[in-house]
Amino acid sequence: MRIATWNVNSIRMRMPHIAQWVKEAQPDILLLQELKCETESFPRMEIEALGYQAHVSGQKSYNGVAILSRHDVQLTLDRLPGDDGDIHARYLEAQSGDFIVASIYLPNGNPVESEKFPYKLKWLERLEARARELLATERPVILGGDFNVIPTALDVYDPARWEGDALYRPESRAAWRRLKHLGLTDAFRALHPDEPHAYSFWDYQQGAWQNDLGIRIDHFLLSPEAADRLQGCHIDRAPRGWDKASDHTPVICHLSGDA
Repeated sequence: MRIATWNVNSIRMRMPHIAQWVKEAQPDILLLQELKCETESFPRMEIEALGYQAHVSGQKSYNGVAILSRHDVQLTLDRLPGDDGDIHARYLEAQSGDFIVASIYLPNGNPVESEKFPYKLKWLERLEARARELLATERPVILGGDFNVIPTALDVYDPARWEGDALYRPESRAAWRRLKHLGLTDAFRALHPDEPHAYSFWDYQQGAWQNDLGIRIDHFLLSPEAADRLQGCHIDRAPRGWDKASDHTPVICHLSGDA
Protein backbone atom coordinates (compact mmCIF):
# COMPACT_ATOMS: atom_id res chain seq x y z
CA MET A 1 0.00 0.00 0.00
CA ARG A 2 1.20 3.48 -0.89
CA ILE A 3 -0.19 6.19 1.36
CA ALA A 4 0.73 9.84 0.94
CA THR A 5 0.12 13.05 2.83
CA TRP A 6 0.09 16.54 1.35
CA ASN A 7 -0.84 19.94 2.74
CA VAL A 8 -2.09 21.48 -0.49
CA ASN A 9 -2.75 25.01 0.88
CA SER A 10 -6.08 25.47 -1.00
CA ILE A 11 -7.40 22.52 -2.96
CA ARG A 12 -9.09 24.72 -5.54
CA MET A 13 -5.82 26.43 -6.39
CA ARG A 14 -3.85 23.19 -6.34
CA MET A 15 -6.29 20.85 -8.12
CA PRO A 16 -4.22 20.74 -11.34
CA HIS A 17 -1.16 19.82 -9.28
CA ILE A 18 -3.06 17.10 -7.43
CA ALA A 19 -4.31 15.63 -10.71
CA GLN A 20 -0.81 15.62 -12.19
CA TRP A 21 0.81 14.18 -9.09
CA VAL A 22 -1.61 11.32 -8.40
CA LYS A 23 -1.36 10.18 -12.02
CA GLU A 24 2.41 9.96 -11.58
CA ALA A 25 2.66 8.70 -7.98
CA GLN A 26 -0.44 6.47 -7.92
CA PRO A 27 -1.02 6.46 -4.15
CA ASP A 28 -3.68 4.08 -2.86
CA ILE A 29 -4.62 6.62 -0.18
CA LEU A 30 -3.91 10.35 -0.16
CA LEU A 31 -4.35 12.43 2.99
CA LEU A 32 -4.89 16.12 2.31
CA GLN A 33 -4.72 19.11 4.64
CA GLU A 34 -5.49 22.85 4.50
CA LEU A 35 -8.24 22.48 1.92
CA LYS A 36 -9.52 26.01 2.59
CA CYS A 37 -13.01 25.19 1.36
CA GLU A 38 -16.30 24.05 2.82
CA THR A 39 -17.23 20.39 2.48
CA GLU A 40 -19.93 21.22 -0.08
CA SER A 41 -17.39 23.08 -2.24
CA PHE A 42 -14.86 20.25 -2.36
CA PRO A 43 -14.08 19.30 -6.01
CA ARG A 44 -15.52 15.81 -5.61
CA MET A 45 -16.22 15.24 -9.30
CA GLU A 46 -12.62 16.01 -10.26
CA ILE A 47 -11.31 13.71 -7.53
CA GLU A 48 -13.65 10.88 -8.55
CA ALA A 49 -12.54 11.30 -12.16
CA LEU A 50 -9.02 10.49 -10.96
CA GLY A 51 -10.30 7.19 -9.52
CA TYR A 52 -10.64 8.19 -5.87
CA GLN A 53 -13.48 8.37 -3.42
CA ALA A 54 -13.27 11.18 -0.89
CA HIS A 55 -14.16 11.73 2.74
CA VAL A 56 -13.97 15.42 3.58
CA SER A 57 -14.20 17.71 6.58
CA GLY A 58 -14.11 21.24 5.21
CA GLN A 59 -14.23 24.75 6.60
CA LYS A 60 -14.65 28.08 4.83
CA SER A 61 -11.33 29.79 4.04
CA TYR A 62 -9.33 27.87 6.67
CA ASN A 63 -8.21 24.39 7.68
CA GLY A 64 -9.94 21.36 6.11
CA VAL A 65 -8.81 17.74 5.80
CA ALA A 66 -9.63 14.88 3.45
CA ILE A 67 -8.95 11.19 2.92
CA LEU A 68 -8.89 10.09 -0.72
CA SER A 69 -8.83 6.38 -1.49
CA ARG A 70 -8.90 4.10 -4.51
CA HIS A 71 -10.77 1.54 -2.39
CA ASP A 72 -13.78 1.67 -0.10
CA VAL A 73 -13.01 3.17 3.28
CA GLN A 74 -15.32 3.62 6.23
CA LEU A 75 -15.29 6.99 7.98
CA THR A 76 -15.05 6.61 11.75
CA LEU A 77 -14.45 10.16 13.05
CA ASP A 78 -14.80 13.61 11.50
CA ARG A 79 -13.24 15.50 14.40
CA LEU A 80 -10.73 14.87 17.17
CA PRO A 81 -12.46 13.84 20.42
CA GLY A 82 -11.99 15.72 23.66
CA ASP A 83 -13.50 19.15 22.99
CA ASP A 84 -17.06 19.41 21.68
CA GLY A 85 -16.61 23.17 21.27
CA ASP A 86 -13.71 22.83 18.81
CA ILE A 87 -15.30 23.22 15.38
CA HIS A 88 -12.07 23.49 13.40
CA ALA A 89 -11.79 20.97 10.57
CA ARG A 90 -8.47 19.39 11.50
CA TYR A 91 -8.97 15.64 11.96
CA LEU A 92 -10.50 12.86 9.87
CA GLU A 93 -10.24 9.15 10.65
CA ALA A 94 -11.25 6.09 8.64
CA GLN A 95 -10.84 2.33 8.35
CA SER A 96 -9.35 0.87 5.18
CA GLY A 97 -9.05 -2.89 5.17
CA ASP A 98 -7.38 -3.76 8.46
CA PHE A 99 -5.73 -0.31 8.62
CA ILE A 100 -6.91 2.73 10.57
CA VAL A 101 -5.80 5.99 8.94
CA ALA A 102 -6.14 9.61 10.03
CA SER A 103 -5.53 12.87 8.19
CA ILE A 104 -4.23 15.47 10.64
CA TYR A 105 -3.82 19.23 10.37
CA LEU A 106 -2.41 20.20 13.73
CA PRO A 107 -2.69 23.86 14.83
CA ASN A 108 0.26 26.09 14.02
CA GLY A 109 0.27 27.79 17.43
CA ASN A 110 1.76 31.15 16.46
CA PRO A 111 2.07 33.70 17.89
CA VAL A 112 3.03 31.91 21.09
CA GLU A 113 1.94 34.88 23.21
CA SER A 114 -1.64 34.46 22.00
CA GLU A 115 -4.32 31.88 22.80
CA LYS A 116 -3.22 29.93 19.72
CA PHE A 117 -0.26 28.27 21.45
CA PRO A 118 -2.25 26.86 24.42
CA TYR A 119 -4.82 25.64 21.88
CA LYS A 120 -2.06 23.82 20.00
CA LEU A 121 -0.76 22.15 23.17
CA LYS A 122 -4.28 21.15 24.22
CA TRP A 123 -4.88 19.72 20.76
CA LEU A 124 -1.71 17.65 21.10
CA GLU A 125 -2.97 16.34 24.44
CA ARG A 126 -6.23 15.31 22.78
CA LEU A 127 -4.30 13.64 19.94
CA GLU A 128 -2.24 11.72 22.50
CA ALA A 129 -5.43 10.51 24.17
CA ARG A 130 -6.86 9.37 20.83
CA ALA A 131 -3.59 7.68 19.91
CA ARG A 132 -3.75 5.69 23.14
CA GLU A 133 -7.23 4.48 22.20
CA LEU A 134 -6.13 3.53 18.70
CA LEU A 135 -3.04 1.69 19.93
CA ALA A 136 -5.24 -0.35 22.26
CA THR A 137 -6.98 -1.82 19.18
CA GLU A 138 -3.69 -3.52 18.23
CA ARG A 139 -4.42 -2.77 14.58
CA PRO A 140 -2.17 -1.10 12.02
CA VAL A 141 -2.69 2.63 12.67
CA ILE A 142 -1.34 5.41 10.45
CA LEU A 143 -1.48 8.99 11.66
CA GLY A 144 -0.42 11.21 8.79
CA GLY A 145 -0.48 14.87 7.97
CA ASP A 146 0.85 18.32 8.76
CA PHE A 147 1.74 18.14 12.44
CA ASN A 148 3.22 21.64 12.56
CA VAL A 149 6.00 20.27 14.78
CA ILE A 150 9.71 20.24 13.95
CA PRO A 151 10.85 17.18 15.91
CA THR A 152 14.62 17.81 16.17
CA ALA A 153 17.42 20.13 15.06
CA LEU A 154 18.07 17.78 12.13
CA ASP A 155 14.63 18.71 10.77
CA VAL A 156 15.23 22.45 10.35
CA TYR A 157 17.72 24.46 8.33
CA ASP A 158 18.59 26.80 11.23
CA PRO A 159 17.53 25.62 14.72
CA ALA A 160 18.52 28.89 16.40
CA ARG A 161 16.29 30.85 14.01
CA TRP A 162 13.26 28.74 15.04
CA GLU A 163 13.78 28.52 18.81
CA GLY A 164 10.93 30.88 19.68
CA ASP A 165 8.52 29.57 17.05
CA ALA A 166 5.54 27.44 18.11
CA LEU A 167 6.63 24.72 15.67
CA TYR A 168 9.95 24.25 17.49
CA ARG A 169 9.19 25.35 21.02
CA PRO A 170 10.28 22.86 23.72
CA GLU A 171 6.64 22.26 24.64
CA SER A 172 5.76 21.24 21.08
CA ARG A 173 8.74 18.92 20.75
CA ALA A 174 8.02 17.39 24.16
CA ALA A 175 4.46 16.64 23.05
CA TRP A 176 5.85 14.99 19.91
CA ARG A 177 8.13 12.82 22.04
CA ARG A 178 5.20 11.81 24.23
CA LEU A 179 3.38 10.61 21.14
CA LYS A 180 6.39 8.55 20.09
CA HIS A 181 6.82 7.17 23.60
CA LEU A 182 3.34 5.68 23.35
CA GLY A 183 4.88 3.28 20.87
CA LEU A 184 4.46 5.23 17.63
CA THR A 185 7.17 5.25 14.97
CA ASP A 186 8.21 8.26 12.88
CA ALA A 187 8.19 6.44 9.54
CA PHE A 188 10.65 8.71 7.77
CA ARG A 189 13.26 8.81 10.52
CA ALA A 190 12.96 5.07 11.12
CA LEU A 191 14.41 4.57 7.65
CA HIS A 192 16.50 7.75 7.29
CA PRO A 193 17.74 8.47 10.82
CA ASP A 194 20.55 10.85 9.87
CA GLU A 195 19.48 12.30 6.54
CA PRO A 196 19.95 16.11 6.49
CA HIS A 197 17.91 18.60 4.48
CA ALA A 198 14.95 16.21 4.48
CA TYR A 199 12.35 18.94 4.46
CA SER A 200 8.65 18.95 3.57
CA PHE A 201 7.92 22.70 3.81
CA TRP A 202 9.58 25.79 2.42
CA ASP A 203 8.10 29.22 3.06
CA TYR A 204 7.14 31.50 0.18
CA GLN A 205 9.30 34.28 1.63
CA GLN A 206 12.99 35.14 1.32
CA GLY A 207 13.85 32.56 -1.32
CA ALA A 208 13.32 29.68 1.09
CA TRP A 209 12.70 27.12 -1.66
CA GLN A 210 15.50 28.35 -3.90
CA ASN A 211 17.98 28.25 -0.99
CA ASP A 212 16.63 25.07 0.61
CA LEU A 213 15.66 26.84 3.83
CA GLY A 214 13.14 24.21 4.83
CA ILE A 215 11.66 22.34 7.75
CA ARG A 216 10.18 18.85 8.19
CA ILE A 217 6.68 19.14 9.64
CA ASP A 218 4.69 16.63 7.54
CA HIS A 219 4.88 13.23 9.14
CA PHE A 220 3.64 9.67 9.40
CA LEU A 221 3.37 8.13 12.86
CA LEU A 222 2.82 4.36 12.81
CA SER A 223 1.57 1.93 15.42
CA PRO A 224 3.79 -1.13 16.02
CA GLU A 225 1.51 -3.21 13.80
CA ALA A 226 1.89 -0.67 10.97
CA ALA A 227 5.62 -0.18 11.58
CA ASP A 228 6.12 -3.92 11.11
CA ARG A 229 4.83 -3.46 7.57
CA LEU A 230 6.94 -0.39 6.77
CA GLN A 231 8.84 -0.81 3.51
CA GLY A 232 9.72 2.74 2.55
CA CYS A 233 9.10 6.42 3.23
CA HIS A 234 10.32 9.36 1.20
CA ILE A 235 9.68 13.03 0.56
CA ASP A 236 8.83 13.97 -3.04
CA ARG A 237 10.35 17.42 -3.44
CA ALA A 238 9.34 17.83 -7.09
CA PRO A 239 5.87 19.39 -6.63
CA ARG A 240 7.31 22.20 -4.50
CA GLY A 241 9.19 23.38 -7.57
CA TRP A 242 6.11 23.58 -9.78
CA ASP A 243 4.56 26.90 -10.77
CA LYS A 244 2.13 28.24 -8.14
CA ALA A 245 3.00 25.35 -5.82
CA SER A 246 1.85 24.67 -2.29
CA ASP A 247 4.49 25.54 0.29
CA HIS A 248 4.40 21.87 1.36
CA THR A 249 5.35 18.83 -0.70
CA PRO A 250 4.04 15.24 -0.51
CA VAL A 251 5.42 12.57 1.80
CA ILE A 252 4.88 8.96 0.73
CA CYS A 253 4.86 5.88 2.95
CA HIS A 254 5.01 2.31 1.60
CA LEU A 255 3.48 -0.47 3.70
CA SER A 256 2.96 -4.13 2.93
CA GLY A 257 -0.66 -5.29 2.77
CA ASP A 258 -3.77 -4.05 1.02
CA ALA A 259 -5.59 -0.80 1.74
